Amino acid sequence: MEPQQPKKESKADNREVITLGGGCFWCTEAVYSMVQGVVKVESGYAGGCIENPNYEQVSTGKTGHAEVVQVTFDPSVVSLREILKIFFAAHNPTTLNRQGADVGTQYRSVVFYHSDAQRETVERLIEELNYEKIWSAPIVTQITPLKAFYRAEGYRRNYYEQHRNQPYCRLVIDPKLKKLRKRFKDHLKKAS
Repeated sequence: MEPQQPKKESKADNREVITLGGGCFWCTEAVYSMVQGVVKVESGYAGGCIENPNYEQVSTGKTGHAEVVQVTFDPSVVSLREILKIFFAAHNPTTLNRQGADVGTQYRSVVFYHSDAQRETVERLIEELNYEKIWSAPIVTQITPLKAFYRAEGYRRNYYEQHRNQPYCRLVIDPKLKKLRKRFKDHLKKAS
């Protein structure tokens, strides 16, 4: 499997791509699948030291990869700032290398930016959120350039859509989606 290199913003198709890690990629994928203006969400791995990692390797925490989603969106419909506000609301960015019961560097809060403009937007928003004390502790989200993105195995993608009745979906993902529907209802696709 060939890694995908960071995608540059293209004026021709008016799409932008950012890569986000906020714990288990199943949760983050389900969240962004509901957002208006999001064209594509792909689960995968980024930030590690080996090429073409698989889930079993990443889940050991030894490869340095994070579970991530690569979000392709239309900035004329939803801004990067809104994409990031949803990101910071959908997970706890103040816990180092953990989201709930998921513990390890593979579950870290991380933004893999694709351009300096994206990096600046992330840094500004984190400063604002820390200043507003949205969270009781400082945000520890890593901000790093994307070097390569490796798509997750096919059976790991679109997990929520295929397994809504599984206990993990009902107990972990459903509450995140309920919170999203309440807080960001104006940014959701109509079918959501």
